[in-house]
Amino acid sequence: MKKLLVLATTFAMSLASNAAQSAETVNIYSFRQPFLIEPILEKFTAETGIETKVVFSKSGLVERLKREGKLSPADVVLTSNFSKLLQLKSENLTQEIDSEKVKSVVPAQYRDEDSHWVALTKRARGLYVAKNSTLDINTINYEDLSSEKLAGKICTRSGKHPYNLGLIASMIAHHGEAQTETWLRGVKANLARKPQGNDRAQVKAIKEGLCEVSLGNSYYYGKMLTDEKQKPWADAVNIVFPNQTNRGAHINVSGAVITKHAPNKDNAEVLLAYLVDQAAQQQYASVNMEYPINPEVAPSQMVASWGKFNEDSLPLTTVAKYREKALQLVDKVKFDL
Repeated sequence: MKKLLVLATTFAMSLASNAAQSAETVNIYSFRQPFLIEPILEKFTAETGIETKVVFSKSGLVERLKREGKLSPADVVLTSNFSKLLQLKSENLTQEIDSEKVKSVVPAQYRDEDSHWVALTKRARGLYVAKNSTLDINTINYEDLSSEKLAGKICTRSGKHPYNLGLIASMIAHHGEAQTETWLRGVKANLARKPQGNDRAQVKAIKEGLCEVSLGNSYYYGKMLTDEKQKPWADAVNIVFPNQTNRGAHINVSGAVITKHAPNKDNAEVLLAYLVDQAAQQQYASVNMEYPINPEVAPSQMVASWGKFNEDSLPLTTVAKYREKALQLVDKVKFDL
């Protein structure tokens, strides 16, 4: 009898061990919000059988990852902007993404040259221009923001915000540091008020007559149009994609990395491959009005109604090389003061 009990216990322990080994999980730290990510992950689990565990936060996840070190449970970090991708790599918190699916779907322009990060969605750094403006919105360029004809007519958020730093870095890449400094001083001279608020706050300021032009990411236009309170702000402006007669509009991105000590790297690779595939890309496009990174996926009907535009073809790895210089210029010209 005693021998039978031992055998039964051993068998039960073996089953439990096998179940634990077969449990498929991927752990995610997400700077992106639950309303966008959770529906995508539910479909991912339904299709792959891989469970997801997510920690959502707007801040502190990089510091948490560093503090946890080799013991971190995180396999993937989802970021809301390009800056965080660069930070994660520069602080040695990432590893190479091996997925051939990711490499085949995402254009090289939107992947790290060492495959340590990949973009998942795109947004144009566009202009919002008052509908009663006399500016020619078909030919306007970022360079025009320093023109005297826009004196006192521009609103923007901080020059140190990642969205603006990316644009300034791209200006350095195209024009050099000295010319970009001159341009940035001109933009500062044209500001209607000190940089403040977020992108949507600038459109609100246009509605209220404080300024005529603002810098803003394209998906905020969709967010304002679908918000009862903010729709009047969006109705007061045209969304404009600059530099359409030359190099195209500057693009910034959201993205993902696989962490350096990912305990479930294989599952992380499966997840990233899923996120760049058609179903997830359509979800990103429809829920958050972003442009799909997968060239085979069309933008949402609303986003498509804003019209096609030319993108700046500058690789993000090139933009990244000038971000520190961009920050130094913002301080040098006292842009935010």
